[in-house]
Amino acid sequence: MKLSILDQSPISVGKTAHQAVQATLDLAEAADKWGYTRYWLAEHHSSNTLADASPEILLAAMSMRTKNIRIGSGGVMLSHYSSFKVAEVFRMLEALAPGRVDMGIGRAPGSDQVASFALQPGPNTYPIEKYPQQVFDLMRYLSESFPDDHPFGKLRAMPASPTWAVPWLLSSSMGSAGIAARLGMPLSFAHFIAQDGGPEHVKWYRDNFEPSEWFDKPRVNIGISAITADSSERAHDLATCRHVMRLMRNKGQEMKGVPSVDDIKAMSFSGADNEFIEQQRAKSIEGDPETVKTNIENLAEQYETDDVIVLTITHDYAERNRSYELLANAFELSGEGRKETVSDD
Repeated sequence: MKLSILDQSPISVGKTAHQAVQATLDLAEAADKWGYTRYWLAEHHSSNTLADASPEILLAAMSMRTKNIRIGSGGVMLSHYSSFKVAEVFRMLEALAPGRVDMGIGRAPGSDQVASFALQPGPNTYPIEKYPQQVFDLMRYLSESFPDDHPFGKLRAMPASPTWAVPWLLSSSMGSAGIAARLGMPLSFAHFIAQDGGPEHVKWYRDNFEPSEWFDKPRVNIGISAITADSSERAHDLATCRHVMRLMRNKGQEMKGVPSVDDIKAMSFSGADNEFIEQQRAKSIEGDPETVKTNIENLAEQYETDDVIVLTITHDYAERNRSYELLANAFELSGEGRKETVSDD
């Protein structure tokens, strides 16, 4: 099993965004030693609870703190940027960490409508309908394969390198899964966002995959929400922190960070609130290490993949680290299977 980490750099109540970013770097360094395959960073804008708006910058710092683990985006929201600039960014990351960079690309805004509008690149705004073309152009820049007579044929994303970041298209629906199949690209399916029909969407992607000049067969990983602790009771309490954070956001009462277990115990919840929390609990995996391991393996089997990326959010960063450490021990991680490169050749 390839086990990896998705980090949204959560800010805890009473802590700062600076502390959240430092916690991300500390966890990446530990995950490198524990044997995780990948460490991906998400992109969110104008959030009180998630600190990382620029994963490409944080990845550069992470490259200096790690040696073996693959580092990457989960993902960069391509609709906000030019394909050429994103190609240059990931060329630079590949120069900093050769042979271990992933380039997860998404089409969601990673923000509300106001922040999304503020991120628009002037008069050359890219409508969502242009996303497939943006992905195609990005791959052309990375592989230096624009036709000679193309207007961009002489452009070169620098710095040049014999290898380039491995691309993944992020998906939580048939829409992006269909784009990945049509363009012949690897697919990262966000099960933690959309559970209903997920395995069917991924099967459709595999059945309809059209080989590209970059990939001759489908590749799949899945993103899940999971948490473990030294006891199932503690894991249950820790998981509730994220569920309540999402509850308050949905009610338009976004908290100034991830609440603690003690914060939650002091709160009052309506019947509808408790129903929502239980719905969120059903979408995540939580319990003692062996229970979580078994449930992850069962879910991976449903998706027919051995590549799983785990999102864990707690108030206390030390307990988040402990969860990932326990998971690494349960799976007996060794770091095998980390090397995945795409060549210019």
